[in-house]
Amino acid sequence: MAGVDMDPDVARRLFEEGATLVLLGVPQGTELGIDYKSWKVGPRFRGVKMIPPGLHFLHYSSSNPAHIGGETGPKTGLFLTLKSREILLANWDPKEEDLDFSPSENEEEVSRVRANLQDLDPFLGPYPYEVMRKWVSLTDRLTQDVANQLQPLSGRVSAFCDVIPELQLKHTKDREEQNLPKNDVACQSMKEGLEKLPQMKQREGTELRFSSIPSQTYPPGATPAQITQCSLDLSYALVNLLEKHYKLKPLDVLGELQFAFVCFVIGNVYDGFEHWKRLLALLCRSEDAMRSHKELYLGLIAVLYHQLGEIPPDFFVDIVSQDNFLTSTLQDFFQFAIGPGVDSTLRKRAEKFKVHLTKKFRWDFDADLDDCAPVVVDLPEGVTPE
Repeated sequence: MAGVDMDPDVARRLFEEGATLVLLGVPQGTELGIDYKSWKVGPRFRGVKMIPPGLHFLHYSSSNPAHIGGETGPKTGLFLTLKSREILLANWDPKEEDLDFSPSENEEEVSRVRANLQDLDPFLGPYPYEVMRKWVSLTDRLTQDVANQLQPLSGRVSAFCDVIPELQLKHTKDREEQNLPKNDVACQSMKEGLEKLPQMKQREGTELRFSSIPSQTYPPGATPAQITQCSLDLSYALVNLLEKHYKLKPLDVLGELQFAFVCFVIGNVYDGFEHWKRLLALLCRSEDAMRSHKELYLGLIAVLYHQLGEIPPDFFVDIVSQDNFLTSTLQDFFQFAIGPGVDSTLRKRAEKFKVHLTKKFRWDFDADLDDCAPVVVDLPEGVTPE
């Protein structure tokens, strides 16, 4: 871990008040990071110090030694809320290739480490202070309660799905009882081969627990006209989601949007991207909700401003451009947010955000709404994208 220039007063305050992660036995070469920064673990590494109190995302990928290929495994991560001066202990479990935090429950062990913290200090890397502002801007709506509610029961966010067969069929007799094809004859076609493969499911406790986005966007007994209206304006579905998952704190849905984004961009979890996309579409296409949930939509603009500022450039080419979902979704959002009946503060904020995105990405949100091809606008002379 390389050092970073830091204001002396900030460094002193973080040294005195910051939390410490003591991570023992992490193999050399492991890719380990916290929040928006990661490193290759060296031989002297024993943890991270001077961590600002608050929510953090610790992530790591085991790595094979260079002499047997040096491949890096899938990323594992977990959300942690650290208190001022807190010490969290973990030992590396080589069998599971994971961190075991059970030593943190041993008060004697924690006290012993605290008493010897000065001796351990040279082996602790400082928190990457230069990314703190970026991290806070990406998670300011995400609380530990929301993170606990969404992350797997296992406590680990994994880029690699842990799957098991839906049916445990160890013998040919078991397959016969389920009327499945036998495995003891050669396949005559690709279709036959696929039929012989076991149906897989994600291991219980390892799946992300995102809010369920209603598949039915209209109320029971709706007329054809109501069904059409609720397909154009998704407010009914959004209100259902908020009632079911965020009845007391509707703005926490923005924390879920941030959780999904972090899981994808930092944790490499593709399901995070898929949920971010679906939740964003639900929020942006709820015209009536924009009139009654002003604070929610002011918050959404702020969340998107920071998220779109951190997306890697090739992200738009490789993923966001699929079905052109982002430009078409935001086009609907701006059409609704600048429409009649919307609070003037929200309307002005939406107009400024629209100008910002047009300048930054050269997207034209005033093109024909039926035209789903990306549109690039020519900027005035002397104006360049940020």
